[in-house]
Amino acid sequence: MMTNRPRGTNDILPGDVEKWQFIEKTAREVCRRFNTAEVRTPVFEHTELFARGVGETTDIVEKEMYTFQDRGERSLTLRPEGTASAVRAFVESKLYAQPQQPTKLFYIGPMFRYERPQSGRYRQFHQFGVEVLGASDPSVDAEVIALAMTFFTELGLNDITLEINSVGSPESRTNYRDVLRSHLHPVKEELCADCQSRYDRNPMRILDCKVDKCKTLTQGAPEMLDHLTDTDREHFQAVCSYLESFGINYTVNPRMVRGLDYYTQTAFEFIENGSTLSGGGRYNGLVEQLGGPEMPGIGFAVGIERALIALQNQQVELPIAKGIDVFFVALGEAAQQHSVKLLHEMRVAGIVADKDYLGKSMKAQMKAADRLSARQVVILGDDELAQGVANVKDMETGEQITVPLAELIEKVQSNM
Repeated sequence: MMTNRPRGTNDILPGDVEKWQFIEKTAREVCRRFNTAEVRTPVFEHTELFARGVGETTDIVEKEMYTFQDRGERSLTLRPEGTASAVRAFVESKLYAQPQQPTKLFYIGPMFRYERPQSGRYRQFHQFGVEVLGASDPSVDAEVIALAMTFFTELGLNDITLEINSVGSPESRTNYRDVLRSHLHPVKEELCADCQSRYDRNPMRILDCKVDKCKTLTQGAPEMLDHLTDTDREHFQAVCSYLESFGINYTVNPRMVRGLDYYTQTAFEFIENGSTLSGGGRYNGLVEQLGGPEMPGIGFAVGIERALIALQNQQVELPIAKGIDVFFVALGEAAQQHSVKLLHEMRVAGIVADKDYLGKSMKAQMKAADRLSARQVVILGDDELAQGVANVKDMETGEQITVPLAELIEKVQSNM
């Protein structure tokens, strides 16, 4: 019998799950301000979606996807990222036909990649992502980046570095690939096996290689920014200008290409403590590639696990409510039975309340109230029940008063 969780997955237990809830709540609140609506897609899709959308030359498609056949012998894949699914939903549901454009969507949920588990990198991980579809204006690029930065600020994160680049349109990249191949040809055989494969299929990905030898061999390689068309260059300059007007600092990183084939023009990453916290960019051909009309798009995704690590690195104390409003200490059989009814009435009235269920002594029940950080304790014995009253103790001041049962809820609420 298997009793342990699968490698690369985590149980999110009480004490930690509240942090997740705060991050998710913050994401939803920020998206609301930016008029961005939530979309929820299946956790598995047809494999072809990711092969076509993410790109067959990417590490994700080549090495990391969880793919299986269903009973109908259809090839399905647990989603390794959220953009392809969001765009598929946009196309399938014909959201592009709605009069109000662009369409602004966000998602929060689990993703799956088969890779070596390490800090902040798991086989089941979670992302908050935003996709804006239907507008090519560079102000949209800046708005999406600003949304991500606002999210980090609302979480309380500082020292986040924004790196941006332009990977150009297909026209820019066609010219650049030829130049890059010519530059890399003398050292082609010295590159790692993956980069040798990328040389013909997608040489720009070589610049993204994490192997030290490849990093050294590609030093001094031509930069994409020097080979942009006039249109792509103007777009990138406009994005930078908007970011400056927002007061958002950035660094241009000409080697950034991102790991997905669908990116065009603007690409960006948020870096915290040397690690990528979030990344994204523009993908102007993806909607059409997935069966929709020719419509531009841009988005980003944040790894929630990585956000938690960043919060820990920066020692950010999240404003998470702790404790409960009321703990019932019931003594005697009749009081125990009646406390169940009172407990339910309090919860219906919006009071966070709990009680002892194990028949413990009064001393043990008071200790339980302390462990739960109860702000008030309602003490009810058989004698008090017969008199129609209960004792209410303020756990901060130690003050204790007697309250008629008919006024108990009102009194507790007034002390909250």
